[in-house]
Amino acid sequence: MTVWDDLVGQQRVSDQLAAAARDADALVTAAAADAPPPEASRMTHAWLFTGPPGAGRNQAARAFAAALQCVSPDRALGGAPGCGFCDGCHTALIGTHADVNTITAVGAVIRVSDMRDTVRKSFTAPATGRWQVILVEDAERLNESSANAVLKAVEEPAPRTVWLLCAPSVEDVLPTIRSRCRHLNLSTPSVDAVADLLVRREGIEPDVAAAAARATQGHVDRARRLATDPAARERRAAVLKLPLRVQDIGSALKAAQELVDAAAEDAKQLAEQRDTKETDELKAALGAVQGGRLPRGTAGVVKELEEMQKRRRTRTQRDSLDVALTDLTSFYRDVLALQLGSRVAIANADAEDTLERLARDNSPESMLRRIEAIDACRDALDRNVTPLLAVEAMTMALRAG
Repeated sequence: MTVWDDLVGQQRVSDQLAAAARDADALVTAAAADAPPPEASRMTHAWLFTGPPGAGRNQAARAFAAALQCVSPDRALGGAPGCGFCDGCHTALIGTHADVNTITAVGAVIRVSDMRDTVRKSFTAPATGRWQVILVEDAERLNESSANAVLKAVEEPAPRTVWLLCAPSVEDVLPTIRSRCRHLNLSTPSVDAVADLLVRREGIEPDVAAAAARATQGHVDRARRLATDPAARERRAAVLKLPLRVQDIGSALKAAQELVDAAAEDAKQLAEQRDTKETDELKAALGAVQGGRLPRGTAGVVKELEEMQKRRRTRTQRDSLDVALTDLTSFYRDVLALQLGSRVAIANADAEDTLERLARDNSPESMLRRIEAIDACRDALDRNVTPLLAVEAMTMALRAG
């Protein structure tokens, strides 16, 4: 099983990355043997992965990072790098490789302080691997200062350093950065391809896999969670009941509060175990004595970690809200499809009775206004509006139609 197997419906991108990985392997091998490098190479020092949510931008970048670090002996016999089994591939895929550095937005943006050590490390040679790989999973969240720091590093990288940037579209990245990157655009995989992946890799029953893939419209990560996590299915079911609940002002405000509370609880559950582990590991690294007392002068480091965890919880809550907003959008889209007689497949087939009821009782124009209200809520959250205020405004607009 190679590192490319999880890139659902991205054969063109997989082929390009595999070819670049072979050329990268040849470059390293030639350098080790003091031989001249190949005359032509499809490898470059900076890559930009774009595509809609769920297309697998981060997975493609990580698979490429694994292929660059592949140490399989089969390469010497003509095998392609990216076996998926060797130590280089395995550690890169699970995120523990010493020379694969991953940057993810903790809060709303990636600050320059989050990038400082990584940019400095990008100018050094690989410690144990074949390449120094910097993977920025949320490049669209770079602020002005952090983007300028990345630009300087991408302009004049170390010989064996590779930058992998992931963003929804090229417009989300500074023109000066994207002009120095090789661009790969991923497309949304088909529902059938996602369902097949869930059956093959997760052992999900075909009916459950098909329902999860259809409900998420080809979003691989969300489909996987929906198929494997009963709590995720319960939250989605609650969200799909919201359109029938916002009949008056009181119920609309109550629905908004419940939506925000559910997102906060989801973020709390995801954070508890991870935060505790991180704090314990940091204290142990700082040499905390028995009883939890920290050495003198180290309290600031722990406080910095706590602030980072707080920003991450806020980001996780808003990501959870965004999933709910996506489910609501797909619901009203299905109603609109029924009203217009569209042949587009219904995503929420499990709520077909409700969809048909709303299609009969409302106009297509009101459905469009509701979809616009959801988009306005998403924009408000991106501008750091208090979640409850943004969601209340949305549910009131959903009620008004």
